[in-house]
Amino acid sequence: MAGGVDAIGYWDAVAGHDTARAYKQRLLSALDVWRRHTVVDIGCGPGADLVDLAATGAEWVIGIDSDPEVVAAARERAEEYPAVDVHLADAAALPLADATVDRARLDRVLHRVASPEAVFAELRRVLRPDGIAVVAQPDWDTIVVDPGSVRVGRAVRDHLCDHVVPGGTVGRGVARLAERAGFDVELHVTAPVLRDFRAADEILGLRRTAERAVRAGGLAPDSASRWLRELGTTPFLATFLLFTAVLRPRAGTR
Repeated sequence: MAGGVDAIGYWDAVAGHDTARAYKQRLLSALDVWRRHTVVDIGCGPGADLVDLAATGAEWVIGIDSDPEVVAAARERAEEYPAVDVHLADAAALPLADATVDRARLDRVLHRVASPEAVFAELRRVLRPDGIAVVAQPDWDTIVVDPGSVRVGRAVRDHLCDHVVPGGTVGRGVARLAERAGFDVELHVTAPVLRDFRAADEILGLRRTAERAVRAGGLAPDSASRWLRELGTTPFLATFLLFTAVLRPRAGTR
């Protein structure tokens, strides 16, 4: 979602919002980490969550990301935590042996990968039979805002999913993809509510996506300007669907 902006700044900003902290805490609780566990954060970004995972007392915390810049940032952030190790690797080719991971998390990763199916297959490969994985994935095609023209909002959302986040609808497929990979799935769907336009713009990129849609010819400049002015008034609301799932390997599927 951060394409064209400072990725590290974007991920850190999102992680700091109340809506993000709330669902991240639910994911951490669902992981049920014990002291002997090896935990992997697939698509760890700049490591905002690695410190929280280390605080659980896990024996080993492994962060994995395919972006060299964010891996460097994650390593710097975690350098004082000896139980944390960060690797540059692809989510579909984890540098881990079969059935060696007790707990795993994928937070807003699937829209950034070429093959979500391959990522779930790899997750199934490395997770122990009694392991647990948690997944959080927004569906960017469900973003709605008020006030403002519904037609313009739809054009901005379409541009986001067609050109900025091509995997923007993968959230709705999390349960299906996980079940096909051999997991039992406990699925939850929530709709985080943002009442401050500046916070929503920071998380959802409303302004910059509207500007991109104008440059691409998909939206008239005056329509975009009017829409953004309306969004800047109060009261304001933005929401979207967030799919979270707790996954457990299904017996006999390896």
